[in-house]
Amino acid sequence: MESGKESLLITGASGFIGRNLRESFLRDEYELLCPSSKDLNLIDETSVAKYFSEHRVDYVVHSACMPGHRAAGNEGKVFYANTRMFFNLERQKHNYKRMLVIGSGAIYDNRNYRPKMKEEEYEEFLPVDEHGFSKYVCEKAIENSDNIIDLRVFGIFGKYEEFRIRFISNLICKALHSMPLTMNQNRKFDFLWIDDLIPVISKLLKKDSLKYKAYNVTPDSSESLLNIAEYIQSKINPRLEIQVKQEGFGLEYSGLNHRLKSELPDWKPTDLHLAINLLIEWYEKGLEQFPREALTSIDG
Repeated sequence: MESGKESLLITGASGFIGRNLRESFLRDEYELLCPSSKDLNLIDETSVAKYFSEHRVDYVVHSACMPGHRAAGNEGKVFYANTRMFFNLERQKHNYKRMLVIGSGAIYDNRNYRPKMKEEEYEEFLPVDEHGFSKYVCEKAIENSDNIIDLRVFGIFGKYEEFRIRFISNLICKALHSMPLTMNQNRKFDFLWIDDLIPVISKLLKKDSLKYKAYNVTPDSSESLLNIAEYIQSKINPRLEIQVKQEGFGLEYSGLNHRLKSELPDWKPTDLHLAINLLIEWYEKGLEQFPREALTSIDG
């Protein structure tokens, strides 16, 4: 290990969030530990205990997650896998200084979303889906921990996300392939540019004392899916058709960020249009990696 640098274990380092963390300025601040699932099987308690016995781990960012969306094919496995991964890491809490868990707005229960959910409101309902319920159960342990913090993200987006199903990337790729821009229903989301999560992680890993155990990492304002589709249409091809399957508005998916702003008053998310422009440029440079035939319609 490089002299003078503390170590940071990133779980899920080959996934969307993990890959962005690996390529960020965090690699200058820490000696990054980015094991593959072969080297660290988070579901296996023996594998996790062995890894911690063989490596000095000062901090952890837990971004590994078994996805619960309809295209993942993980029905019946999500709750077991996600809780098992978390608790195997939680059992090693005496070996690291702090762990940041990349949580989700799904903890608030998708049947009962309200605009700008507050962190403490997660207790009002038990999430009906496996993904949300796994977050709920893990949060109960986080509340009683001394060194684990939950960072709840909602509509986070950026390079390396699953372009077949993630709304902004899906529409960008469809537009670049001259396909109709589709959504099930219009609704408002809190969309956060992935690069805006990284300074939050950097600062909260080492902040001397934190007031809370959970923080919504969200922008100041939400945006409707239709407005986003219209913006992408205007930037790439104004002649493209926008198709909305259901009329009206779905439930808003957003969280209040007052707790985070109280900890990091200087943190300011990137303007959504600017972030979309940056992502369009990224897809344009490597569109051959995102073929037309791989695109699917997604739920809005």
